[in-house]
Amino acid sequence: MKKARPPEDPDSFKAAYFRALRWLTARELSEAQVRLRLADRGYTDAAIGPAVERLLQERTLDDRRAAAAIARTEARVRRHGPRRVMGKLISMQIDRELAQEVVKDLFGETDEADLIEAALARRLRDKPERLQDPRERRRILAYLVRQGFSASASASALRKKSK
Repeated sequence: MKKARPPEDPDSFKAAYFRALRWLTARELSEAQVRLRLADRGYTDAAIGPAVERLLQERTLDDRRAAAAIARTEARVRRHGPRRVMGKLISMQIDRELAQEVVKDLFGETDEADLIEAALARRLRDKPERLQDPRERRRILAYLVRQGFSASASASALRKKSK
C-alpha cells in the first residue's frame, strides 16, 4: 500500500480541516476516527484539535449521525443483527451508551425472531431439509450468531423451522 505523503505544514489546522472535510464528503466518520486518521497523516495535536472543533461546530462531524448511518447500513443492507451492529459501532470508537441508544432505536420495534427468520430463509434457500443434518444445523446456528443474533433466539428459530 502506498504511504501517504506527509503534510507540508503539520501544524496547519486549515490543512487538517480540509483533509477531514474531504473524508467526510465520502462517508460518515466518528470524531475518534477523524482524529486518528489526521494523526496517521502526520498532523500535530495543535492542528487536529482546532480542525475537529470547527467540524463539530459546523455539525459536519456528528457521532450520532455517523452511528445511525452505519447502523442502518449494517442492518438493512448487510442484514446484520443487533449484536453485530453494536460491535461495528464500538469498533468505530462510538461511545458505548450512544451505540446502545442507536441500536435500540434501529431494532426497537423489529422483533429479533422475524429478522432471524428472514436470515434463515436466505440461508436455506427453500431447502428446509438441510436442517435434518445435525452438522448442517450447527453450521447454520453458527452463521446466525456471527450475523449478530443471540444464540438462544437463533436456536429457537432453528428448532421451530426443523419441525
